[in-house]
Amino acid sequence: MNQYDKRISVIGIGKLGLCFALTLENSGFGVMGVDLDKNYITKLNNKTLQSSEPNLESYLKSSKKFKATTSIKKSVEFSNILFLFVATPSLESGCYDHSQIKSVVSQLKSLGEQKKQKHLIIGCTTMPGYCDFVQKELKQLGYTVSYNPEFIAQGSILKDLVNPDVLLIGEGNKLAGEEIESIYSCILKKNPTIHRMSRKEAEISKIALNCFLTTKIAFANMIGDIAQLSGCDPAKILNSIGSDSRVGKKYLKYGFGFGGPCLPRDNKALAIFANEIGVNPLISNASDKSNAEHLKHQITHFTQNNSKIDPVNISGVTYNLNTEIIEESQQFEFAIALAKSGFKVVIEESENVVKEIKKLHPNLFEYKFFAKL
Repeated sequence: MNQYDKRISVIGIGKLGLCFALTLENSGFGVMGVDLDKNYITKLNNKTLQSSEPNLESYLKSSKKFKATTSIKKSVEFSNILFLFVATPSLESGCYDHSQIKSVVSQLKSLGEQKKQKHLIIGCTTMPGYCDFVQKELKQLGYTVSYNPEFIAQGSILKDLVNPDVLLIGEGNKLAGEEIESIYSCILKKNPTIHRMSRKEAEISKIALNCFLTTKIAFANMIGDIAQLSGCDPAKILNSIGSDSRVGKKYLKYGFGFGGPCLPRDNKALAIFANEIGVNPLISNASDKSNAEHLKHQITHFTQNNSKIDPVNISGVTYNLNTEIIEESQQFEFAIALAKSGFKVVIEESENVVKEIKKLHPNLFEYKFFAKL
């Protein structure tokens, strides 16, 4: 890369986008981040942002070549490489909402044709085929569009970004694919398998990979339920199954089912896409149903084997450790069910999570706060 190519813009610097931008900066790139919130931008530029994401604050405070702006125009002028990380929440239908991507594309179109070729790399989750639509929208204006999703979990984003098992590159063309691969060669701490393919192939691969994890989690919990009701140890059985190299031990543990902001919605989106093209998504649907049935089993098994005299202490109800997310958290749903069944439930959590729980269920629980390190 020449000196100009060492500059990269990141449009959409929420938690994932900001972590990605600061990872780039920490690897030697000059980075400009874009967000709509002026107060947020001020905190970033003043390095006063507070975040629950591990190590994010220290990355920001130590950064020297990162700056933030509300201007997409400035980000386009700053670099020929534009990564896009805006939110694509799920609609009621289960499809992803592409409205924020559309807004960015509209702003890029308003800037007119670019003198130098620009490379837009979409990192947010999209319905298969949507990135091809974006390419059609921007092709005549000098943009090449690629799709490059991340596989991260909130609570370990910075770690996950530099230690992926798989790198998906849905390249707009061969040169674009080489460019993305070159950027990652500067930030990765391990050597993942790199898969370069079409945009749509990468879009399908992203949600399909997450959907396989839901299947594996649902299977592990089903076997664990069987073991538990048979008077056997779920851990011993699942450990033996996972020892076979054809299966593997990752995500093959007995416990709460899958939840959070990614896996459930990716499962639904893949099922929707499959139905649209005439494939019955039996496995995705079964994983969702099995996940729900497992939670019912956990609640029933606990209520039948424990007394309501003693308080139930639950440490952590977020979907994943080191996060503040209770969205589709089975841990949280388990706590709600016990409390509504007449158990005295004491939740141990961070102050921020407790505030969110109280908004939803003002008088349902008692609380303890995590000890501050």
